[in-house]
Amino acid sequence: MLGPLIVRSGRILTHLRLPLRRSVSVPSVLRRTKYSRLAMPEAAAAASGNKVPQYPEARRDDSVVEEFHGVKIADPYRWLEDPDAEETREYVERQNEISKPFLDTCPEWKKLNEKLRKRWNYPKYSCPFKHGNKYFFFMNTGLQNQDVLYIQDTLNGEPKVFLDPNTLSTDGTIALVGSRFSDDGRLYAYGLSQSGSDWTKLKIRDVETGEDFPETIEHTKFVTASWTKDNKGFFYARYPAADGKADGSETAANENQKLYYHRVGDSQDKDVLIAEFPEEPSWRLMPEVSDCGKYLLLFIMKGCKDMLLYFANLEKAGNLSTKLDFVKVVTEFDSDYDYVTNENSIFSFRTNKGAPNYRIVNIDFDEPALDNWKTLVAEHPKNVLDWTTCVNKDRIVLGYIDDVKSMLQVHSLADGSFVSKFPLDIGTVVGFSGKKKYSEIFYHFVSFLTPGIIYHYDFATAAGQDAGTPVDPTIFREVKIEDFDNSQYTVEQIFYHSKDGEKVPMFIVQRKEQERKEHKPCLLYGYGGFNICVQPSFSITGLVFIDSFDGILAYPNIRGGGEYGERWHNAGRLLKKQNVFDDFQHAAQYLVEHGYTRHEKIAIQGGSNGGLLVGACINQRPDLFGAAIAQVGVLDMLRFHKFTIGRAWVSDYGDMDEKEHFENLLRYSPLHNVRRPASEKEQYPATLVLTADHDDRVSPLHSLKFVAALHHAINGSEQRNPLLLRVYSKAGHGMGKPTAKKIEEATDILTFMFKTLGLKLTF
Repeated sequence: MLGPLIVRSGRILTHLRLPLRRSVSVPSVLRRTKYSRLAMPEAAAAASGNKVPQYPEARRDDSVVEEFHGVKIADPYRWLEDPDAEETREYVERQNEISKPFLDTCPEWKKLNEKLRKRWNYPKYSCPFKHGNKYFFFMNTGLQNQDVLYIQDTLNGEPKVFLDPNTLSTDGTIALVGSRFSDDGRLYAYGLSQSGSDWTKLKIRDVETGEDFPETIEHTKFVTASWTKDNKGFFYARYPAADGKADGSETAANENQKLYYHRVGDSQDKDVLIAEFPEEPSWRLMPEVSDCGKYLLLFIMKGCKDMLLYFANLEKAGNLSTKLDFVKVVTEFDSDYDYVTNENSIFSFRTNKGAPNYRIVNIDFDEPALDNWKTLVAEHPKNVLDWTTCVNKDRIVLGYIDDVKSMLQVHSLADGSFVSKFPLDIGTVVGFSGKKKYSEIFYHFVSFLTPGIIYHYDFATAAGQDAGTPVDPTIFREVKIEDFDNSQYTVEQIFYHSKDGEKVPMFIVQRKEQERKEHKPCLLYGYGGFNICVQPSFSITGLVFIDSFDGILAYPNIRGGGEYGERWHNAGRLLKKQNVFDDFQHAAQYLVEHGYTRHEKIAIQGGSNGGLLVGACINQRPDLFGAAIAQVGVLDMLRFHKFTIGRAWVSDYGDMDEKEHFENLLRYSPLHNVRRPASEKEQYPATLVLTADHDDRVSPLHSLKFVAALHHAINGSEQRNPLLLRVYSKAGHGMGKPTAKKIEEATDILTFMFKTLGLKLTF
């Protein structure tokens, strides 16, 4: 599980910046990194055995000092922020020369890798989705590096390969991202990402012939192409061409995104500039053409929550040869909005404006003033309205979160009244397809013990059905895994109390026992940020952990996430971020106090914002955990906003220009709270920090600086647990990661836990 690229209600939320601050001193000229006198082959040998590794000693440049609100902060490892410097590359190489043999020379690495490959090797499917007179779906036969897009004439027709990303590279590192069909289904705009970077190149394919048009659209990130209803072109946002490289390994800030219109068949240099906001360089632009085709909606974000809403009348715009005139509907960043559909000038939006659990409102674009807004579907007092889609002309499917579990309802578009409810087991709807002009829908259900069931329902066959009558969908496709018996496992949801008394839910997954065994190894996973909900999901790596080590999986739904709407999110962001760490630490304490495990058998794991969670917790309470895995983490909280898309994360972390936010960030920033263990009992848990060379969401510099600080702090101390850095090549933040690299990383993580927690294999 990696964040923070999350698709919610069809819109990509980028976990995602402040002006550069002038340093009070000039950094000294870079010198070559000083390494331990222990020869590297001997260091590798030590790392693969039981000895404490001799870590590379990163050069400290004590002349780099920056002043924030009258406080001077040293930044001795700032030179590691330059990914192209020879010194940085050498540092990474030396770290990998220790961490890699520590992991993959262990005999159990191969055993775990084989088990993962065997478990991973089962077919995986997406929901079918209809465009024009064709059906499409994604499938992976099991170990293919990238999912393949198939086309069918009918639902029961013979599938044919439409686009196979695996043919675009020999190692599977080119991935398909951000695709969109034209309204008539004849054209397909699709993005390609290389080596895990957020940068994408857009291509256009003719559905009938399978041939691509000649043009390539570049300089795009987080792109959402939105086609005009005449099917001649689409709106998209792009950044200015970079002066230097732009392949995902750079750290430069992403600014000055502009909105363009592209006509199919034209070269990119002919694209029409539709909108720009040079006075707001951090704004991100998301276009959406209305279902009727008359309007262009423009959603504008600068953080990871709250947006502005503008619209333009495309009928009045003529041939789209110049900038559009936009009407401003929402002018303050104080709420979120998702377009549902519209009937003439009446537009329906899912929003948390005045509704922390979200509601659906109608806005008349002829009279868009706030006083004229009308509630179509009221906020639920407890459940969170997570997403909505209009289907079958006059129905709205609503996806709710009810105590972390998915719930599906159907309401009337005409008056918002309840129509029906879909039956669901305890789990999560991870995929949905349906459109206003089609009567069919598909939804994809998973749980901790269910690898996937795709349901099909056709509203046309339910014509005349009375409101409230139970819906009876059919199973379109069910995933089966050989030799997997879900009856051998058990899932429970418990609620525990955090430091301040808040009740927090947690799922616990383990094998079913005749008599419960206590003190098992436990993998505790957390995220806690950006309104993202960690719901039940099917994890091969998690199940292999249970089966290989007789272990327990624990998923606490800590604050900062969206499990209970904006109340839950706001209780774990900005000045309340410490609640997130407290919730996670108290989850560990609950598991020990109730006999599930012991502290020395707990491994904590988190990625991205979850990597921050892990880094903060091992600084604050190292005694609670036996091992820690921090993946692509945000670890330098005083400079996160300066790199790539980091400025957008200010909405969750805080603005360094404000003194109280600076003081709060400094209190928990993993990099700035590294400490020297006072005794062997107070040492850091065994820690594995993972990052990748093409991560342009959370730059590797966070991990490099953090590990350098750790190794400096423990020098000559009682630290005996290993503190390792592993940097993967041709990989990014997680998007589009090839299956082979996913399995490699999962094997590294399981092997690390096996070695450092003193576990035994049960197979």
